[in-house]
Amino acid sequence: MTFGGAGDALAQQVKVPLTAVQAVVRTTAAAIVPPAPATPAPAAVTVSPQPLPLDSLVALNSVDAALDEQAKCLATAVYFESMGEPLQGQLAVANVVINRARSGRYPSSWCGVVKQKAQFSFVRNGRFPRVDTDGEAWSRARAIARIAANNLAQALPADVLWYHADYVAPSWGKRLSRVDKIGAHIFYRA
Repeated sequence: MTFGGAGDALAQQVKVPLTAVQAVVRTTAAAIVPPAPATPAPAAVTVSPQPLPLDSLVALNSVDAALDEQAKCLATAVYFESMGEPLQGQLAVANVVINRARSGRYPSSWCGVVKQKAQFSFVRNGRFPRVDTDGEAWSRARAIARIAANNLAQALPADVLWYHADYVAPSWGKRLSRVDKIGAHIFYRA
């Protein structure tokens, strides 16, 4: 069955796509004319979506929705450990916290990892310092925590459990394998 002529004119008159007019004509014609034998549909083309750049993910995840306790601990670690670092470096810090919690070598919760004694220098007696919750750095840290928690992007593999600032040289760094340097932090695996 072909369409055109009156169908084209009708589509232009009512300002709808020709395909919409064709659908109406097909439906009407099907009631009058028996359907033609079905032909197989063409094979579907699968297009895998390209991952969004990290800055776009941060923009999409910079919402005011409340974080649960664990995500807030993760965001606090990102805030104090990597404020001012590139977004990739902030994501890497979040990845290490999550990796540690999954590793079996550290506490199994993100808060447990962050508050573990002598692991993060900003934590004092299991407590966090005050966060400027109105600042852009906190908004970014919360977005990075959401991205990491939902596995929307990763900066590091799952076996990376340690890092330090590039201006210090802890003795434990010598017995680990260096993976990457992102911003001012150097990341390691066993």
